[in-house]
Amino acid sequence: MIIDCHLHEDKYSFDSRLGLYEAINKAKALGIDGVCVTNHDNNLLRNEIGDSAIIDGVLVIVGAEVFTFEGDILTFGLNDIPEERISAEELLNMVKRSKGVAIAAHPFRDNNRGIGNHMIRLAPMLSGVEAFNGSTKYHHNMQAYNLAKKLNLPITGAGDAHFVDNVGIYATKFENSIRDHLDFIEAIKAKNFYPVSREELDEKEISTFTVFK
Repeated sequence: MIIDCHLHEDKYSFDSRLGLYEAINKAKALGIDGVCVTNHDNNLLRNEIGDSAIIDGVLVIVGAEVFTFEGDILTFGLNDIPEERISAEELLNMVKRSKGVAIAAHPFRDNNRGIGNHMIRLAPMLSGVEAFNGSTKYHHNMQAYNLAKKLNLPITGAGDAHFVDNVGIYATKFENSIRDHLDFIEAIKAKNFYPVSREELDEKEISTFTVFK
């Protein structure tokens, strides 16, 4: 099962130009089974669709991308998103208490929003590293990949889409079927997944995906 684990829709992320249903339709056209909507510092979409929902055949999971003092972290299973900026440790402890999961988003992106080498210190508290991010330069993705491998942290892929063309540039392939947000959280904890990249064959054809292990 293939899921794009990080995108932003335009209702609750100020910098996105991607509508929720536009993202769903693009994912469906590409043969992607699910998307995670991780809006900036909020999970307000859950007030409309719940923590997860099947919409037009696509699983939509609601998380959040939280900007800590160290950088951005994707959270799932955390109902109460901090209203003020806090440290990564504080956030990760909140996620742990909520029995959720946390993934370092684009750790080495050059916009001061990745946790960078703080990943070393935070590794025991992280559930994974987004080393393949469709809105990040390749060599910065490789920095994240190499450090994640060194730290033995599982790796995810995502488009980090703010525009429709970035949906599914990278995604994550899960070995097991995922029905909802609870299955997703358990699958992340089980580490039974790996990143994939999109290869479009034709506008009218479902894409193929190259596996990274």
